[in-house]
Amino acid sequence: MRLFVALDLPWPLRDRLAGLATGIMGARWMPRENLHLTLRFIGEVPNWRAEEIDLALHAIRGRGFPLTLAGVGLFEKGGRVTALWAGVERSPPLDHLQAKIENALQRAGLEPERRRFTPHVTLARLDQPANEKITGFVQRNNLFRAEPFAVERFTLFSSQLGKEGSVYTAETEYSLT
Repeated sequence: MRLFVALDLPWPLRDRLAGLATGIMGARWMPRENLHLTLRFIGEVPNWRAEEIDLALHAIRGRGFPLTLAGVGLFEKGGRVTALWAGVERSPPLDHLQAKIENALQRAGLEPERRRFTPHVTLARLDQPANEKITGFVQRNNLFRAEPFAVERFTLFSSQLGKEGSVYTAETEYSLT
């Protein structure tokens, strides 16, 4: 199974984010149903490891909290823009939850995540040099700000790669009380 842990987003917020998806030829915009905030990418694991991951995530305790998406940006690698994203306002409770998830996954036998946690919602994937259309997108949407939403759970998703893109399935939800 190919797994990741994420926050599922409310549908009105997904609709608002999908409304940003215009103006860049060649961008592979994320479908509404795939919009999420990744807390930890896990990758391919055997079924027995998936069960251990599930048990470790079930042991996490925490309280819900509000979260606000704000701003947009891009990730670059080697001078090429790889992704456009919506950002997240600074949130100590989100950072704390992500750290708990990371610790639980390491206890379940996964290697530590090497990349620093940068909370975001991927809007589009790209493979092109930065250009005026991308710069224009960021400038047009840099004041984006959504209404806060309540984070009351996090989710273990599986991902199936297909011809039309990835299909994400919520495998298990973990409640924050």
